[in-house]
Amino acid sequence: MTRFVIDCGTLLRIASREVEVAAEHKLVAPTLVRSQALAALYEAARRGEISASEGMERVTRINSLKVRFLGDKVLQRQAWKVADELGWETTYDAEYVALTRLQADAFVTSDGDLARAVSGVVETATVDALRTA
Repeated sequence: MTRFVIDCGTLLRIASREVEVAAEHKLVAPTLVRSQALAALYEAARRGEISASEGMERVTRINSLKVRFLGDKVLQRQAWKVADELGWETTYDAEYVALTRLQADAFVTSDGDLARAVSGVVETATVDALRTA
């Protein structure tokens, strides 16, 4: 079993059924990812990339996935430290890194720039790692 932290882009790919996660893996994410995903799906529907009903279906799917969403004060403190350590302007991405440090084996992000930025800080993996056990 591998425990992965997933970012919003990865969560959206899972919700769209583009990626199927192997049953042996455990997924965790900061609670902020739910709001990020909702906003991204709403924006996609507004742009006409998906229908509103498809957007809501994906929101429902996200809420039914076996993902543990975390956002406690320990994670917040760690995210603050990570953002400070990396010189970031916000703590949003730092929450993913902090959660990886605290709870997971690797961080799966669809953002290549972010993956490069944290490659020496936490273990990273591609979305393909979710498909295999």
